[in-house]
Amino acid sequence: MSKDPMKQLRNLGIIAHIDAGKTTLSERILFYTSKIHRMGEVHDGTATMDFMPEEQERGITIAAAASTCHCKDWTLNLIDTPGHVDFTIEVERSLRVLDGAVGVFCAVGGVEPQSETVWRQSESFGVPKLAFINKMDRVGADFAAVVDALRERLGATPAALTIPLGEGPDFYGVADVIAMKKLIFDEDSQGRSMEVLELEGDELEAAQMWREKTLETLGENDDEFMEKYLEEAYSDGDIHAALQRATLARKITPVLCGSALKNAGVQPLLDAVGRYLPSPADVPAPRATSADGSKEKVVDISPAAPFCGLVFKVLMDGGRKTALLRIYSGTLKEGDSVRNIALAKDERISRMFRMDADQQEQLSEAASGDIIAVIGLRSARTGDTVAAHGQDILLEDLQAVKPVISMALEPRNADEGKTLDEALARYAIEDPTLGVAQDEGSGNRIISGMGELHLEVILERMRREYNISPRAGQPQVVARETVRIEAEGSGLFDRELGTVHHVGEVALAIAPAERDSGNVVRLSDALAHADPKDAIPRALVEEVLQGINDSLLSGPQTGYPVQDVIVTVTAIRKEGATTAGCRMAASMAVRDAMEKARATVLEPIMDVEIIAPEEALGSSISLFQNCGGKVEELGERGGMRYLAGVAPMRKLFGFSTSLRSATQGRAGFTLRFKHYDSM
Repeated sequence: MSKDPMKQLRNLGIIAHIDAGKTTLSERILFYTSKIHRMGEVHDGTATMDFMPEEQERGITIAAAASTCHCKDWTLNLIDTPGHVDFTIEVERSLRVLDGAVGVFCAVGGVEPQSETVWRQSESFGVPKLAFINKMDRVGADFAAVVDALRERLGATPAALTIPLGEGPDFYGVADVIAMKKLIFDEDSQGRSMEVLELEGDELEAAQMWREKTLETLGENDDEFMEKYLEEAYSDGDIHAALQRATLARKITPVLCGSALKNAGVQPLLDAVGRYLPSPADVPAPRATSADGSKEKVVDISPAAPFCGLVFKVLMDGGRKTALLRIYSGTLKEGDSVRNIALAKDERISRMFRMDADQQEQLSEAASGDIIAVIGLRSARTGDTVAAHGQDILLEDLQAVKPVISMALEPRNADEGKTLDEALARYAIEDPTLGVAQDEGSGNRIISGMGELHLEVILERMRREYNISPRAGQPQVVARETVRIEAEGSGLFDRELGTVHHVGEVALAIAPAERDSGNVVRLSDALAHADPKDAIPRALVEEVLQGINDSLLSGPQTGYPVQDVIVTVTAIRKEGATTAGCRMAASMAVRDAMEKARATVLEPIMDVEIIAPEEALGSSISLFQNCGGKVEELGERGGMRYLAGVAPMRKLFGFSTSLRSATQGRAGFTLRFKHYDSM
């Protein structure tokens, strides 16, 4: 084993569907690596990584938590991510800065909808993964069915490294099909001790069958191993080397199994993380651009190179901002002066910490590959690149997410209004998926998010952290406006504002663009290429364009933003025009054109998947269609029926409660934003 610190580092994420056992698995990892000396449980609200009271009450993970621990020769930066669809952005933030991941799957539920979502996200970031089939002790557990589902639903190429000995209530240990040994985990030591025994009888037969499958899969995906396999001239060391190569190349997914709750099968998983998942030195170096986007370069990941890092999360605590930072290049020391490339601002690192859920260990320096918490980046936002002075380097930004639901909040008095604004300002900095605005007419604060649970959690945090309970309106969908046809519009502004007479006149055309293509605002060819003596002064042109962009932020029908339109300015009055007059005239022209172009409202359309037992499928379909849903696919998965379709978000409020009532709590569903459209 190399003693290069970067080679010994593993930046690891735990990803999965809600309730697959991610946080329970994280607790075991921390326990077996001696990071904690007593394991907490999610169902008791004592899990180390679920330290927010909202997480402890609900038994789910909301904010990605991080901890650093040591296992044998490896240092693990472990991030436990949320599984609920409303907090998907937390998963994306984490995957962007991780080198490897463990996908956790329930041995009964198999590959569930959110499992697919997070798996696809990890694939888009090129993250090598292991799969851990959890809850092998549950009634209905089926290891082989989940392995098949990994292949069929995720397009993965699974290769079993451990298999269960018994399933459901009969589960008593795992078989290591590489070493061909039986592993029995000691209950008295909570699985810290394990017996390594010889396989016998049916155990041996099953292990040999799965071993042969794994070696065949390995040979098909690694040419070097294929030669040795065909000649039957390979050792366990050759198998481990081939597994590492194929895993890093994302050609196969090693599969392990166990029961985290019963403390079984976690230690072989830890060994597999160290053996097969990449260190920061094993993954392709990140690509970056210059700040203006004109040049592309590959980042030098050496600790001796100039410093460069990415802020992947921002936390506010007592008015102090903490930035979670992945260092991609160079070394960072306490007191260093750095530049926020995205904002072109200089900052000073006042303190650095190793993260440990809600605890922190102070550092004097950190190097390439590390994931740390930093105090001193006062202007940092999620997705910002920070680098040494003189570096013109911008790591790609994190993808913006559109909120689909909003809610009005009304403070009960003036003092509560101040506190409410303070709380919302903090939450908006921490959470890029949370939108905060103020309604000028009513004075209400409008918050927008990814779903009902997202906004509920914000309200709960206000009550707990700030002791305020503003009046909350009914949730509303966040809509958009667009136009159906082409039309022309004009605006004439001729008015005194104060003591100054302002004049402006603008004509323009508006046309629909392809869905989700965004807005285009441009000058007509005649204006753009006018003779210099006839050209409109640049100051007036800029005010017209600004007036158009401002007016597209609020459509004439609903006041929601306008999207997917092409606005072409055809004429601007030059004589006697003022900048303010031109801006106002441009806004009037947009409104005139949109009314003529049959402005229409677009609403968020959601992808919905319902999983239900056969006898509850009929009532699930009926309820879904009553909510305006369109069924696109029906099928069977793991002994359950599933329905996939689309539905408008506005009709899905309260759908979760209705579905549980209609199916006696036996059906579950997930939804995620698809696009804005009329339905």
